[in-house]
Amino acid sequence: MSIKVKGLVKYYGEQKALDDVGFEVHPGEIVGFVGPNGAGKTTTMKVLTGYTMPDQGEAWVNDRRVADDHLNIRRNIGYLPEHNPLYPHMYIKEYLEYVSGLYSLGRQTSERINQVIALTGLEKEKKKKIGALSKGYRQRTGLAQAIIHDPDVLILDEPTSGLDPNQIEQIRNMISRLGQEKTVLLSTHIMQEVEAICDRIVIINNGRIVADDKVDQISASFEGSKQTVVVEFDRAVDPDLLHRIEGVSQLKKMDDTNWLFESVSDEDIRQRIFQFAVSNSLSVLSMQKKQKSLEEVFRELTQ
Repeated sequence: MSIKVKGLVKYYGEQKALDDVGFEVHPGEIVGFVGPNGAGKTTTMKVLTGYTMPDQGEAWVNDRRVADDHLNIRRNIGYLPEHNPLYPHMYIKEYLEYVSGLYSLGRQTSERINQVIALTGLEKEKKKKIGALSKGYRQRTGLAQAIIHDPDVLILDEPTSGLDPNQIEQIRNMISRLGQEKTVLLSTHIMQEVEAICDRIVIINNGRIVADDKVDQISASFEGSKQTVVVEFDRAVDPDLLHRIEGVSQLKKMDDTNWLFESVSDEDIRQRIFQFAVSNSLSVLSMQKKQKSLEEVFRELTQ
């Protein structure tokens, strides 16, 4: 596997930043690592990249224990920190040449820089100094330095923070392309970003993992034993009549014709609602089973 953390504990003074954190990221996966501010995301990423050591627990990258071999492990990791550490006085190509030298790319340097500039869409800006770039192009430059040495694993901490919608879309597309070949651990606060590009989501809160599941399954796994259905009738309905439908535990009026039904158990109540409508000469204009959004699941687990 590409990434594995087990039993991570980390203190900053008396504050416990990580509390028995453990998860895995397999080759070719893009995993969203999400949580509120101060939940432990950045600390976990710093442990994985060898920038800080845990007080307890272990981390592995490409089956190598970080504590034993963190310098060589960094050669196989592309890391984009939350605060992108760039040199504003350098030109883009000059900066990438400098980073290439740190990885001792040698004769491959020129060809690799041109490949990375093309991949990250920096061609039009490559003759500019980094300090003259927009936030979006600075993020692209940060991604360029993270992949210049063609690492197997990418660890990206808030890569779209502070970008406008167009820039966010461009960076997302770039990460999706990279994820076809590499393992990606992506920290973000944006649930739409997780839904758009991630295979799995790991949610951390107060230093502990509170959820780990596939993005398209996590909402269903937190639905519990009740079912929620939104129904639109063709006209106003007496709520006293609606309360008589068997199996309904809660009823919420959204407007005169739209109602939200919650079932007593996991039994499908849609057929009973439809039979009620027929018995009372009502037409059902729409009926939709409502599932919790990823954002609702996140709030439920982290509030």
